[in-house]
Amino acid sequence: MEIILLSQNKEKAAFFKWATALALITIIYNFIEGTVSVFFGVQDGTVALFGFGVDSFVEVVSGVGIWHMIRRMKKNSDESYDRFERTSLKVTGTAFYILTAGLIATSLTNFYTGYEPETTLWGIIVAAFSILTMWVLMHYKTKIGRRFSSRALLADAACTKTCLYLSIILLIASIGYEVTGIGSLDSLGAVGIAIFSFKEGHEAFDKAKGKSCCCET
Repeated sequence: MEIILLSQNKEKAAFFKWATALALITIIYNFIEGTVSVFFGVQDGTVALFGFGVDSFVEVVSGVGIWHMIRRMKKNSDESYDRFERTSLKVTGTAFYILTAGLIATSLTNFYTGYEPETTLWGIIVAAFSILTMWVLMHYKTKIGRRFSSRALLADAACTKTCLYLSIILLIASIGYEVTGIGSLDSLGAVGIAIFSFKEGHEAFDKAKGKSCCCET
């Protein structure tokens, strides 16, 4: 009996060690990515990169909620959301909706005025690095989530996949503009990011209400 309990305790310790590390890496990476993206998005006048950066900052708030959940699970193993996590989800959802509205409005204005960014080179660099990072994080979150049968970590892995899709959209839009010089491609990329941001906002509010979403499939 003692051997079984010891084995279970080691398994739990291993899970929380991995889960905590992945949560903190996600938070730190998104903060750095958001800072770089917003800075160069403003400097180069690319709305897609700027929107991508703001999305990364919103993901930081979401990541803090996940990190808090892991710390709480360490004490009672309950994967349902507490008050702090529900508040975090509501803030995240609201921020995603505001981002969606801002990107749509800016993109429509840019379409109308024929605005073109100075360059989208940094969009290519950030997107390429983000695709690699998100894939690695998604891989390990899925691996650890399945190993320890953690619904919360698997849901976080699925949401990381959404971030991967956002990175791909940014990469396509940025390369498209650099190759063709068609300014509307940057705005189209921003619209794509806005669509995913709206989806993430909707899912955040559903989670706060205790409903399942595609992040949990």
